[in-house]
Amino acid sequence: MYDKQKTIDVLKSLIDEKNLMIDEPMKSHTTFRIGGPADIFVMPSSVDELSNVIASLSSMDAPVTVVGNGSNLLVGDHGVRGVVIGIGSTLSYIRQDENTLTVGAGTILGALSKYAAEHSLTGLEFAVGIPGSVGGAAFMNAGAYDGEMKNVITRVSSIDRSGKIHKYSADEIGLGYRRSIFQSNGEIITEVTVELKAGDASLIKEKMAEFTKRRTTKQPLEYPSAGSTFKRPKGYFAGTLIDETGLKGLSVGGAQVSTKHAGFIVNTGGATAADVLALIEEVKRRVMEKHGVALEPEVRIIGE
Repeated sequence: MYDKQKTIDVLKSLIDEKNLMIDEPMKSHTTFRIGGPADIFVMPSSVDELSNVIASLSSMDAPVTVVGNGSNLLVGDHGVRGVVIGIGSTLSYIRQDENTLTVGAGTILGALSKYAAEHSLTGLEFAVGIPGSVGGAAFMNAGAYDGEMKNVITRVSSIDRSGKIHKYSADEIGLGYRRSIFQSNGEIITEVTVELKAGDASLIKEKMAEFTKRRTTKQPLEYPSAGSTFKRPKGYFAGTLIDETGLKGLSVGGAQVSTKHAGFIVNTGGATAADVLALIEEVKRRVMEKHGVALEPEVRIIGE
């Protein structure tokens, strides 16, 4: 049975106390800027440390939730019970071997895209504006414009809930539209290897600048959000369906269907998770009523 104080005491023996936070507000760890407190929030500083933490938590039956940069995440207003493991800056690195980059799961995807451009490597231009971590991008098979992670990933390392390390080739991880095996097997991604191609740095940067311009002019980056709220329904675009239903600007509390891009629900100030969830349900209901299409949230919803 989960015992919060006992769990804290064990973690103090495994991890630097500066990377261990109690009753940590999850709104500080999501791009939505929404979410109640995590009982315990930890940021392991190495794969070995992560392995020891996971093994210990499993032996104590402590609930464990893993998050990356929190860019595709909605956390409940009452927070998260148990331990939230943040895979972030403490597990961020890039190692290069010619056209191959081996990357820590906590590395920001946009930073990896820019690193590739600086080293005249093409294949990650699409990722320049995606705010998630590399681990999260592999977990969700993130994509934009003309690309997706599936096109560049060659290997992924992970840790299971007993602390054992696993290594997978690209064809073993089931990458599809916004999915991978890690959504069902419970393993934590620790490292991702991508294979790129040599290219012309100026052309690569030109393409990235064009994607950045498209993103800044069409997406509501002036407000906190979790990116595209809904998955793309087969044969349709979620944003177009929502727009055609006349829902731009529809609000519940501080949550609003963006007036700039209907595919985004934004936090206009003080939005709660309850506001966002109510708005998601209302959008789903009205789109189904008008178009007969069932929308499915792309944003990952956790906590109470």
